[in-house]
Amino acid sequence: MIHIASRVPEPAVRRLTATLYGYAFLSDLVLLYPLYVVFFADTGLSIGQISSLFVIWSAAGILFEVPSGAWADVVSRRLLLCLAPLVSAAGFALWVLVPSYPAFALGFLLWGAGGALVSGALEALVWTELDRLGAVDRYARVLGRSRTAGVLGVVLSGVLAGPVLAAGGYPVVGAASVLACLLAAAVAARFPEHRPAPDAAGPDDDDDLGWWETLRAGVTQVRTRPPVRAAVLLVAVVAADWGALDEYTPLLALDTGVGAQAVPLLLLLLWAGVTVGGLLAPVGERWGSRGYAALLGLVGVALAGGALLRHPAGFALLAVAFGAAQLATVLADARLQAGISGGSRATVTSLAGMATDMLIIVTYAGYGLLATVAGNAVAFALTAGAYLVVALVLVTRRRRRTAVPTGVAAAVTRGPD
Repeated sequence: MIHIASRVPEPAVRRLTATLYGYAFLSDLVLLYPLYVVFFADTGLSIGQISSLFVIWSAAGILFEVPSGAWADVVSRRLLLCLAPLVSAAGFALWVLVPSYPAFALGFLLWGAGGALVSGALEALVWTELDRLGAVDRYARVLGRSRTAGVLGVVLSGVLAGPVLAAGGYPVVGAASVLACLLAAAVAARFPEHRPAPDAAGPDDDDDLGWWETLRAGVTQVRTRPPVRAAVLLVAVVAADWGALDEYTPLLALDTGVGAQAVPLLLLLLWAGVTVGGLLAPVGERWGSRGYAALLGLVGVALAGGALLRHPAGFALLAVAFGAAQLATVLADARLQAGISGGSRATVTSLAGMATDMLIIVTYAGYGLLATVAGNAVAFALTAGAYLVVALVLVTRRRRRTAVPTGVAAAVTRGPD
């Protein structure tokens, strides 16, 4: 499927992308993000209780991920994108109105449900609309820029959280977080959505199936189609490893010998790398399997090197690694979207999200064991080795027919298998 750029209706594409970027920015402009652990501790929770809340959060994501993805293939995806920040906002409001362990637990359930409503639905809507407009070859760069918009929201929330907390305490921080979610819901209402009519579906399509049938169709597609299954696994491994390691970067910063006040500055360097990585998607989408394998190799080497250096300068290497990891994640998602067919696109995407969440939990457990035995830096470096393994697998399998080209343009030209 090759689209002619001159036929792309630019105003429609601009409306879609502007809405997407605004939605991503506001969804992550939550002032509670950098403070909620401190908030829990100030409320009197122990480290064990806080850790149990993280388990509840992860479990909620896994529980709701795939059912919500199938729902997004049956009902309006735009509606789910509107509901998602409202559900999260209810959880944040509960935290500051009734600060207690039960309220925090319920809030994490709501937050996990809100994240699940977005996962799958957002990617499926953007891919479908770009495909309708003849601009599906832009998917990777659009997704990369939306991830960058989200990072900017996180950075701004980190900048504003301290002053807002000093001015009004946790109630005002919570109110600002709820307001950002309400604005995100309002922006989501502007998403264009054109779903194919049931009678336009082909004989092998599943656009007119119900929720249960759509769920089964998505699972069947992953189970029976090797390219889709491989793409799902690639998304999960690439996203989970650096997603889990990100949680340990503050400890890694402290291990370099800097004071606690310098930790945010080192972490800001990592977010700058992530921002650049998202913007490099137009370059990365031209690469084939070898180029993508080299990118993953860079991630693994830079993560390990930055951690083992045990010096603040190592965070420059980590910034490169995080930027490359963000780019690799965007390209892996684009590869997955290019391989999905039928009306269960959000379901398949959510299966990748569920696999990612499960691998993150496994990575947490493995990292904890490694860090206990060998220390934080060694555990970080060994965990990063997963990228070298995946890169090696891609290189050795590059000539097999089932290996879909990583480049989005190549995947779009070839079309689904």
